[in-house]
Amino acid sequence: MVSYNPKDWFTYIFRIHKADTFRALAPLLLGMAAYSGIVAYLELEYWKLSSNSYVKGLPVMHNLLGFAISMLLVFRTNTAYDRWWEGRKLWGGLVNSSRNLALKLHAILPENESYHRSFFRRIIPGYAEALHKHLRREETRMELAADKELEHLWKKIDHEKHVPNQLGILIFQHVHQMYREGMISGEQLLFLNPELTSFTDICGACERIKNTPIPFSYSVFIKKFIFIYVMTLPFGYVFTLGYYVIPVVTFITYVLASLELIAEEIEDPFGGDLNDIPTEKLAGNIKRNIEEIL
Repeated sequence: MVSYNPKDWFTYIFRIHKADTFRALAPLLLGMAAYSGIVAYLELEYWKLSSNSYVKGLPVMHNLLGFAISMLLVFRTNTAYDRWWEGRKLWGGLVNSSRNLALKLHAILPENESYHRSFFRRIIPGYAEALHKHLRREETRMELAADKELEHLWKKIDHEKHVPNQLGILIFQHVHQMYREGMISGEQLLFLNPELTSFTDICGACERIKNTPIPFSYSVFIKKFIFIYVMTLPFGYVFTLGYYVIPVVTFITYVLASLELIAEEIEDPFGGDLNDIPTEKLAGNIKRNIEEIL
């Protein structure tokens, strides 16, 4: 995720960051500039169309459609940002649930107890790391435990299956083992339950965002609308702008395409793009916090 100072205007206005849409759209903008120049040459020099041509009335269509395209892009951007913000809130909830579970276990378990503390010190951050890699659609490979006495737990994980669910099973099994051994009472088991169940709730909500993209027809329609809109711009405005239609159309293309590109990037908040949620960093923070508590 890109870290920046929102109060610093001029530094970011005159600097092209590697996450800037201008870089991604540079070929398209060059193509639109060349296209606009060709249209201007054909109408002004080759065909020598006069200002009385019906083509001059095309800006009326653009004025009528401008409101519609702006509303579509606003809705598109807001929908994508809602998905990004919901993902961030879910991972914030995972951070809080991990800390709360560790704090409760720290209060329940004796100070000199090492086995159960060692297990939870590894399994709680391990769940966050597994969820991070699960959402990135990568094969999960992690060190669950360096201790020989916990090594057998790692062998129970089948990497071909849903890894966060399997880690959740290990956590629940271990808590109930503590209950059967008398390490915790029934009231304490209920005391731990909200944080234990919240892990699966957060995982499921993240998967809902990940596996439910914006409807295909809606996304394709917006792209087609923008394409037709900008491709017809030079034909009508060349009579009033002349060859200045080249930078004007290029800039309009940059604005409209950038809005769609930004929406595409943030609608999947768990990818590897620079503006996506820093799940790896959050998982690292969880690991550091849990090690400090337990």
